[in-house]
Amino acid sequence: MERIDHIGIAVRDLEQSLKFYRDQLGLNETGREEVEEQKVRVAFLPVGDSKIELLESTDPKGPVAKYIDAKGEGIQHIALRVDNLQQKLNELKEKGVSLIDEEPRAGAGGANIAFVHPRSTGGVLLELCER
Repeated sequence: MERIDHIGIAVRDLEQSLKFYRDQLGLNETGREEVEEQKVRVAFLPVGDSKIELLESTDPKGPVAKYIDAKGEGIQHIALRVDNLQQKLNELKEKGVSLIDEEPRAGAGGANIAFVHPRSTGGVLLELCER
């Protein structure tokens, strides 16, 4: 594990949320992207060596929309940067860790990502991220 890559925050309205993070906190938005596979639109806001990733669902049945319906807006996941994602997934699987993704997939910002199931992490959705 190299560092915290980003913290994913589920929001109902990306533009409204940016008014706080960008306009009130003074964070600079460095890009937006839509990830069709995950049914989200994201905005990136660097904070030091990490980022805040605001996630707005593009589908009322998408994972972020379901998260907001169940828990409300807020931190949806924490992403840790790894240098070899497939190797890390193999190691975790060998240790009996429950994985949502056993193979890397494309994520926002050009990263390869995979999720660790919250039942193995004490309730935290953990994303592993390779850039």
